Amino acid sequence: MGIDLKAGGRNKKVHRTAPKSDNPYIKLLVKLYRFLVRRTESDFNKVVLKRLFMSKTNRPPLSLSKLAKFMAGKEDKVAVLVGTITDDTRLYEVPKLRVCALRVTETARARILKAGGEILTFDQLALQAPTGSNTVLLRGPKNSREAVKHFGPAPGVPGSHAKPYVRSKGRKFERARGRRKSKGYKA
Repeated sequence: MGIDLKAGGRNKKVHRTAPKSDNPYIKLLVKLYRFLVRRTESDFNKVVLKRLFMSKTNRPPLSLSKLAKFMAGKEDKVAVLVGTITDDTRLYEVPKLRVCALRVTETARARILKAGGEILTFDQLALQAPTGSNTVLLRGPKNSREAVKHFGPAPGVPGSHAKPYVRSKGRKFERARGRRKSKGYKA
């Protein structure tokens, strides 16, 4: 069987061209950033639009502590995150931050505002910085998901650091063969 040329051949495009979400607010933002991509020559807008299309896995959350770390020395700029900003109780003092995100959790929002910071939405950002000038575009840690810890060579294989799928973490669970010399072998 050959390629169906009449129908356009093989589909070579594998990235999203629209969000899968039915959220009307996301769809409105896509409309806005499609316009900005067309009318400005800014790469910032292209990246924001591309990230608005992404799945939830590809829009990982960023904690307040990481946000504060990345924004150290860039106090005059706006931190932009196409995703969620979450609270981090390990961070004692929140610096004054100007942030723009799709979502900010309730506790993180309260702490940012208490520190004298500002939280923008993407439509407000489009009015303030249509080309993304004076902004810092950030991303959350994609590989910090629990699922990723189980990936790789099977647990128990020499050199593997994959986490086993165990019912419980205790004395009776996966502690014998392959875990000590006296029971077969020690990996």
